[in-house]
Amino acid sequence: MLVLRRARSRVTVRVRVTPRAARDAIAGEREGTLLVRVTAPPVEGKANHAVAALLARALDLAPGEVRIERGSGGRTKLLSLPASAEVRLARLVK
Repeated sequence: MLVLRRARSRVTVRVRVTPRAARDAIAGEREGTLLVRVTAPPVEGKANHAVAALLARALDLAPGEVRIERGSGGRTKLLSLPASAEVRLARLVK
């Protein structure tokens, strides 16, 4: 089950990113972490931008509403989203 935490008007979720994948996709959930694959390389923030754009499209959010709070240099990241996206996010992995 995906672990979501509320903090004021936002919700946070851990994301494990696989850069240079064959295609962009939300690959499910493992141990409470959202698995995301992106075709972008992990160079100059391209993979981070691709993750934010993919989640924004999947959750019908503006790209600026998806924020990387921690882990911008690694594969495991903590992202925050508007609290209104919590239900849609939980449905992505079902």
